[in-house]
Parts: sequence; structure tokens; C-alpha cells
Amino acid sequence: MMRSYLLVPADSERKLARALTSGADALILDLADSVASRDKGKARKLATDFLLRHRGLLRPRLFVRIDALASPLSDGDLDHVMTGAPAGIVLSAAGGNDDVVLLGARIAVREALHGLPDGSTRILAIAGDRPDSVLALGSYAGDVPRLCGLAWCGSRPPAGIGRQGAGNEDGDLGNPAALVRNLCLFAAGAAHVDGIDRPYQDFADSDGLAAEAAKAARDGFTGKIAIHPSQVEAINGAFTPSPDEIVVAESLIAAFREARNPGVLAIEGRACDQSDLRRAERLVARAAQIAQTDQAVSPSPSDPWGE
Repeated sequence: MMRSYLLVPADSERKLARALTSGADALILDLADSVASRDKGKARKLATDFLLRHRGLLRPRLFVRIDALASPLSDGDLDHVMTGAPAGIVLSAAGGNDDVVLLGARIAVREALHGLPDGSTRILAIAGDRPDSVLALGSYAGDVPRLCGLAWCGSRPPAGIGRQGAGNEDGDLGNPAALVRNLCLFAAGAAHVDGIDRPYQDFADSDGLAAEAAKAARDGFTGKIAIHPSQVEAINGAFTPSPDEIVVAESLIAAFREARNPGVLAIEGRACDQSDLRRAERLVARAAQIAQTDQAVSPSPSDPWGE
């Protein structure tokens, strides 16, 4: 049950260590965009050593972001980090189901090589950064082996469509970005996996982050990528059901149970059907799982990166 995914540059031993007490549900050890090419070897070694030291950690779960499949560096990334048995691999610039299947095959070879259970390494795909990636979102429908989540790339418009800037003058998302966001959410639902919201780039703007995370939670996303430990608490809060929401959901479940589970039930003047019941059951189950995981770690109170 992951709400916050903290992106951590894998070439910084200090940041890797500090990230463990950030309160994030998952860490993404980044070997791609946040690492300079000259530091690639260092990042691979630090990431692998970190995975080996914390192998089997339940919270935060440890993911690794590798270079795009089209890059000759991606195989080398996998060769290094799969020795540490990461919980998952993050695939940037995912081009659809075919890319996930291809990555899954490459992971399977390394699982066998290192004696890991087949299928134990999951895949989080980041999509929507290219027009073909957007058009391929429908290919994720159904049960995609290893896929555990779909995140959308919203820090810039999809490359190749010519749009300048990420939003309108009033600060709202422009139509292309809004389309990508909504399609990623629908694709995640069709694939029965978590929909993960984009990073909020201004980590000094706590109010803006809180507002965006709250909107994402209302719209159906289950988590959000963080780029700084200071963002984790707000993200976790936004994607944790409130006590009032839990009470309402439990009351609805109890009402259906007392009425022997009818197709439609009138509750306080509102018609509620089986889809309302399923949403309430998911909310209560999610709240219970979050309550359990939140007992696993205490966040660091200040100076998250130790700066």
C-alpha cells in the first residue's frame, strides 16, 4: 500500500541513508535523469550496496529507476541492481505493454541467475512523455505481468507535439497534459494497478503540493512521486482516508449488510448501489493497510537530506 514514492539520486550515499527515515512508503533509487553520466558507475555501486544492506525491507519498499529500454545503459543497470533483489524496477519512457513485457523478460533472466523467485520483481511504468507513449496507454488493459503501477510524466508536455510550457496562464493544466493525466488514470484502472500522480517540482511550495495531491486523491490516483523528503508527509496525508471518510464508508457497508446486500439501497435520501459498496470496501481496506504500514517507521523530524 504505497502512497509516496521518494525519488533519490543513487549517486549520493548521504541522501540514500537519509531517505530511509523520510516516512516514504517507497524509495526510487534513480540511476537515470538525476545522475550525471560521469557518476553512473558510482550510482550503480551505491544503489546495489544499498539494496544488499536492506534486502527484504518492507517499508520503505526499494525500487530502482533504470535508463530507458532503448538506451544501451539499461541492461548494465539491471546487471548491477538485480543482485540486490529490488522490490521493483521503474521504467521511464514506457512505450506500452510491449515494453513492460520486454523488461519483464530481461528481469526474469536475472531473477533466475541470482536465485530470486520468478516474478518477485515488479515494474512501475512512467508513461506519457512521448506521443507514441500516450497512444499506447490502452495497451496496458488487462492483467499485465509484473506491472504494479502507472505514473504519468507531467513536468513537461509530451515531446513531439510542439507545445510550449506545461500549463495555461491561469496555472491550470493545458489540454495536452490534462489528457495524458486522465488517460494514465484510466489505463491504470484498466490494468488493475495503482495510478501514480506526477512529481510536484516546487518542493518549497507546500500549499501547492498539498492542493495538487488532494486533487489527485479525489480523482482516483493512489499515490504520488516526491522529489524531496519534505514532500512526503503531505503526500501521505493526502492519500490516507480521513476518519470521517472511514466512518461514512463503514456505515454504508453496515447498511448493505443489514439489508442483506441488495442491488440498490437508499441511505440518507441517496440511492447507493453495488459500485458505491465496492468503493467503500476498498477505502476501509486501504485505511487498515495504511494504519499497519505507518507503524513501521518514524520519519526524520528535520533537515531531511542532512544539508
